[in-house]
Amino acid sequence: MEDREDLKSILPYLPLSLCSSSLFWPNQVVETLTSLSRGPSHSGVTSGYKLFQVISDLRRAISLTLPFDILDFSAADGYALLFDERISLDQAEKWMGQVIPAMADLLLRLPSLLEAHYRNTDVLTGLRLLESQNSGIVFLSQELIGAFLGCSFFCLFPISDRFDKQLQMINFDHLFANLSSSYRENLENKVKCIMHYFERICSSMPTGMVSFERKVLPLEPNPGVCYPEIDDWRNSRLPLCKFQAYHSGLIEDQSHGALEVDFANEYLGGGALRRGCVQEEIRFMINPELIIGMLFLPRMADNEAIEVVGAERFSDYTGYASTFRFSGDYVDKKDLDVMGRIKTRIIAIDALCFPGTRQFRHECLLREVNKAFCGFKDGFNYQQYQRHCQEDRVCTPSLHKDVDGSNVGTSSDVQMDEASRIPSVFSQERSKDSKASADGIKGNQYLESDEPIGIATGNWGCGAFGGDPELKVAIQWLAASQAKRPFILYHTFGLRELKNINQVCTWIHSNGWTVGELWGVVVDYSSKRLNGKTKDGFFSWLLPSLPSNA
Repeated sequence: MEDREDLKSILPYLPLSLCSSSLFWPNQVVETLTSLSRGPSHSGVTSGYKLFQVISDLRRAISLTLPFDILDFSAADGYALLFDERISLDQAEKWMGQVIPAMADLLLRLPSLLEAHYRNTDVLTGLRLLESQNSGIVFLSQELIGAFLGCSFFCLFPISDRFDKQLQMINFDHLFANLSSSYRENLENKVKCIMHYFERICSSMPTGMVSFERKVLPLEPNPGVCYPEIDDWRNSRLPLCKFQAYHSGLIEDQSHGALEVDFANEYLGGGALRRGCVQEEIRFMINPELIIGMLFLPRMADNEAIEVVGAERFSDYTGYASTFRFSGDYVDKKDLDVMGRIKTRIIAIDALCFPGTRQFRHECLLREVNKAFCGFKDGFNYQQYQRHCQEDRVCTPSLHKDVDGSNVGTSSDVQMDEASRIPSVFSQERSKDSKASADGIKGNQYLESDEPIGIATGNWGCGAFGGDPELKVAIQWLAASQAKRPFILYHTFGLRELKNINQVCTWIHSNGWTVGELWGVVVDYSSKRLNGKTKDGFFSWLLPSLPSNA
């Protein structure tokens, strides 16, 4: 196993050591975790303060005491505040007597879980650093993810060198530190979501799989492929997909099997493990398995997106930002796909931050539509996409090349790397109770899906990021249509500027506009905004007869 290049790439960022083809914890760590697993009568851990003392001891035993590996100094106070003051006595006793021992037992099994993972995956689907500009996918079992999140709770991941690779911090020390340094109720409720996740998996470990994919749209010519330019979009003859807007409801509650957009930070997860508490951070709290993507997925470039399939939802909630509150258990009843993944598909795309008037420049329009297109395009369904491209012969070829840079030819000469192969090994869906393929999946076990998967999105890049909502509606509609998605479900979250959205989109559809025609109108409008020839929003500029948004 020491020859696995994928393991070599991720090992510096794991708390485990490798020797003689085996992964292991240092002896002192094994002793401490064994003591924890036997309960507070053996470990003496009866409070949040003592828990953090053990965390510090574990880090010293792993030799994570270099200057750059020191935890947030307020974390100790945060653990003490939560477990000794903020939760009920009954819940504190449950954690010290049941949850902490179960988590320690899970961590003791981490070396064997990870070894099983590498036995059951190949180098193109196994856990590794998925670096920028390298498309690829990683499959992890939910059990292995649970063990890794246990490492985050106990703050066992190395810190140094992560900045050099543009990786987020993944230990929970900053999350707990913020509880004490600037107590806010929404931050406590973020932690309650995490706690609920551990309570759930420690009572009943989920048995499915989760995949994490880095999708790349090549910037440079790559065997005849290039980053789509303005003329490529203008020349597209593809029809616009169906569009439906909702003024209430949440993206994660949609029931159409659509791909759900994460309004992401360029660093996956954004402020999920700090003070952040908006759309992306909330999603990471109610679907905590998303957090593990922060371990091995560095910062996204302008031509990249990240897709996660199979992350289970564990918590319900109310509110947003400062009003966010954990509101109890959530049982995720979605079916599993043939690879043991819950049919939750989340796509992380980061918009321009505080773009101001520059968002109307052609290069910024192009950046945003290509970012969304990269995320919305099906990274696996090559042959179906190829068929659509053949039907749209007028379209510029660069919009119909593979996201990873390979050319799409006929069904007999499609070129795919092993990580993207989709032979029909399985032919039927597994039951909810079935055990996913050990702790991994071989690269030749992908299955092409024929089910129509649309897009569920909303005000991407607006709100805290400062984007123009009406412009972002058009950009996402263009990207979804060019990606051959059958529909887009747009959640306005009651935004006043979008109250006429269905009227506008219905009018556009009734005129039979293509992608290229809508793109041309967007570019024309944006030029007028830049030149000061209009101050109107896109909708009222397009249809002056619309009632005012006031």
